[in-house]
Amino acid sequence: MKIILVGLAAILLVSCNKQHQKNSTQNRPNIVLIMVDDMGYSDIGCYGSEIPTPHIDELAENGLRFTQFYNTTRCCPTRASLLTGLHPHQTGIGHMTNPPPKPNRYEGWEESYKGYLNQNCVTLAEVLKEAGYHTYMTGKWHLGYHDESRWPLQRGFEKYYGCIPGACSYFWPNGARGLTFMNEKLPPPDSTKYYTTDAFTDYAIQFIEEQEDENPFFLYLAYNAPHWPLHAKEEDVEKFVGKYMHGWDEVRKKRLQKQIEIGLFGTEMQLSERDKRVRPWKEVADSQKVLVDYRMAVYAAQVYSVDYNIGKLVDKLKAEGKFDNTLILFLSDNGGCAEMYDEFGTKPQSWINKADYGGAVSYGIGWANVSNTPFYEYKVRTHEGGISTPLIAHWPEKIQKQSGKFNRQPSYLIDIAPTLYEIAGAEYPKTYHNGNSVPELEGLSLTDRFENETGKVHNYMYWEHQNNSVIRKGDWKALKTVDKKHWELYNIKEDRIESKNLAAEHPELVQELNDKWYEWAMNKKVLPKKKGN
Repeated sequence: MKIILVGLAAILLVSCNKQHQKNSTQNRPNIVLIMVDDMGYSDIGCYGSEIPTPHIDELAENGLRFTQFYNTTRCCPTRASLLTGLHPHQTGIGHMTNPPPKPNRYEGWEESYKGYLNQNCVTLAEVLKEAGYHTYMTGKWHLGYHDESRWPLQRGFEKYYGCIPGACSYFWPNGARGLTFMNEKLPPPDSTKYYTTDAFTDYAIQFIEEQEDENPFFLYLAYNAPHWPLHAKEEDVEKFVGKYMHGWDEVRKKRLQKQIEIGLFGTEMQLSERDKRVRPWKEVADSQKVLVDYRMAVYAAQVYSVDYNIGKLVDKLKAEGKFDNTLILFLSDNGGCAEMYDEFGTKPQSWINKADYGGAVSYGIGWANVSNTPFYEYKVRTHEGGISTPLIAHWPEKIQKQSGKFNRQPSYLIDIAPTLYEIAGAEYPKTYHNGNSVPELEGLSLTDRFENETGKVHNYMYWEHQNNSVIRKGDWKALKTVDKKHWELYNIKEDRIESKNLAAEHPELVQELNDKWYEWAMNKKVLPKKKGN
């Protein structure tokens, strides 16, 4: 009888422990991480845009907007940092998903420039799965594509649908830039019925619907919109045609005015100078105005489509009773894109199918300048226009005191992972992938910002991409671009458009920031190796 009672007690204890673990898992929030591609700081309504984005705006109005959140200025390094909580060089993607040219430039530091996620980093999906989360992904991967070992399912995701490489056609993803479901490459879709933004959302909803238990889920929804090529549904484009005939100069002014009115910036904020490669709108010929108005209309339609698809996802979360206990994060991977483009845009490449909007694959430098209002420069560059992103955090059960407010403290991508691990109760490992050592996280959790106006901030923040180097200390930001030999210095609090280089006035500070950046660069095996100021 004593043996039976002891056995029953043990069974009861195990059952209670399992039930406790189940309840603990169920009470943790779902996490939805939404990333858009090549969208500028001011391209959504709640950050100043005239493009209607009511669903994103509603998340902002009932959540928290960050005014100084930073990406890593390009698609794949940002994704690497976002999904690992590390600087991109630590993950193997210090440049792109292909290593940079001239291998002798990084001899001995190949691990930083492999071009795919290495085996020393762990992804959000890998960590959250071990913490009891379901892990789903739809959309653009862009973190390694030569074989399946580098794909999402091999990096912690249970389910995946999307495009493994970078850019793809919105209507007819095909060939090397085609679609993948789980680990299977799919044939091209029917281009008369297909659109990536819709499909990525629909599969995200499907994955949620297919879940049979009550465990929390992590969804990473990585839209390819509004990255080139210019592809949008005609019914969406028609809503915007003709609305940009007053030109980029006027649109920039109106966006800044709105940014000041909604409280994003103070009344002292000014516009950076128009890009010197772009003419004043009044000098553009009428026939060209019609053409570039149409291109901007297509871009606006791409952003608009993202918004109503996010609305579909929110409706599904509400219908499932999951909305209140779901943290939704929305951000962009880099600033608006002007790389390789002239004033109006470039001609399409051979793989782009379906829509050739006036012979251009993108909207051109003039409109990219608008996307990054009021900042200077673009994607790839480490000026504010390249690294600044909207970040919206929405979580009804936890973000209440700061609901509808702006957080004005600087933070960046390496802060996302510790934030998610804290709210998920997940343990970040010291070793992974057959015992490989994992770098420690250096990010700071943003959860204190959910409750208070201020929280922990970094003493120094570091960036590098394509020999564009940046370090920030408090309000001071030093940057050195690939085409210049010396550091520039800006006071971001007083001059966020980076119009007054103060390096000559503060040589000791420049030297300090120079030394700190190279200390970081040597530690993280970041190019360029040669030290100098």
